Amino acid sequence: MSAAEVDRRALMRTYADPPVTFVRGQGSVLWDTDGKQYLDFIGGLAVTSLGHAHPAVADALAEQARTLLHVSNLFGNTVGPEVAATLDLLVGDGERAGGQVFFGNSGAEANECAVKLARRWAGSGRYVVVSADGSFHGRTLATLAATGQPGKHEPFAPLPEGFEHVAYDDIAALADACDPGKVAAVLLEPILGEAGVFSPSPGYLGAVRQLCDERGLLLMVDEIQTGLGRTGRWFAFQHAGVVPDVVTVAKALGNGVPIGACWARAEVAAAFGPGDHGSTFGGQPLAAAAARATLRALQEADAPARAARSGARLRAGLQALAGVAGVRGAGLLLGAALEAPCAVRATAECLAAGLVVNAPRPDTIRLAPSLLVSDEAIDQAVGILGAVLAGIAAEAPSPTGAAEAPSPTGAAEAPSPQQVDG
Repeated sequence: MSAAEVDRRALMRTYADPPVTFVRGQGSVLWDTDGKQYLDFIGGLAVTSLGHAHPAVADALAEQARTLLHVSNLFGNTVGPEVAATLDLLVGDGERAGGQVFFGNSGAEANECAVKLARRWAGSGRYVVVSADGSFHGRTLATLAATGQPGKHEPFAPLPEGFEHVAYDDIAALADACDPGKVAAVLLEPILGEAGVFSPSPGYLGAVRQLCDERGLLLMVDEIQTGLGRTGRWFAFQHAGVVPDVVTVAKALGNGVPIGACWARAEVAAAFGPGDHGSTFGGQPLAAAAARATLRALQEADAPARAARSGARLRAGLQALAGVAGVRGAGLLLGAALEAPCAVRATAECLAAGLVVNAPRPDTIRLAPSLLVSDEAIDQAVGILGAVLAGIAAEAPSPTGAAEAPSPTGAAEAPSPQQVDG
């Protein structure tokens, strides 16, 4: 069946018509309906960190499907608690952190849990969550309200109250917004992903931690895109040496199987009692089996070390390309800042040439390949992108100037059709 023969009329039009329909994947390679082969360097938006069709995950799913799929959270299962313990170990960077986990089905649900937990923990009157301009935290009404992109808010107004936004990487602005009489928590991405892969200044997260401690606020870190080894540590907050109160995880947790998790320090998690929050499918055996297999494979591969090494190779390759003004991000979550705002065209031409990347903003190409990606695949991807950028530059009369934007503020004002993180 060709892509043209796929009948999509029964689907809601919440996404643009896809340029390609994929039918099979293996490692870092995808195949479309016509049998054409592609290098996948976006990984389902930082989801397939082990690559496609990883045998350990496939085997775990098949075995669990033959054993026990679902019983609801009225009863226990043996798999979810094991995954929770592993997440607690990774949050503690190899030592149990002493926290507790709630399972949902997505990153938005993990952040929804975090918002509810913050309000329950803070008590009556303190309900505001402060997040950053340019941030992305989900598509539910609450997580959309937490997302710092006004263009995404307008069609769904009025959104739930209790959310404020400040400039990212501006500790003074954050301090001004954090009235301890009404604010319960600060919710931040350690690297802004959808805004264009922006990292904060050294010391910023540490200063946020200190501010939260001084004012009695929770520090909640959204690691949905950055977590589980992608940046060269198990979690990106570990680069800054801080310990959050709440950490949200999803994307890579199931290597493509929908599962999300909200980890919190035990004394914070204790604010929830039976009946305060729930999810019919959260932590069910099938999704948890995928997560267990994924985490085991990531640990066995020493995923953070692999991401750091492969990320250095990919960064060096990108920096050497004509048309690339700079490279942002860490490990294998990188944003190539272009000298001209041609990212949407470049990603389309890369796709035609057999490379899957995306454009979170007009001047940035985002790359988030499998953490198991080979050196040969990295070099091939860099070669394809380089050829595409050279072709575009050959048509242009002159460069328009470096696009290394000083701030992600307003990054979502001109979204590309590929901005579909949640």
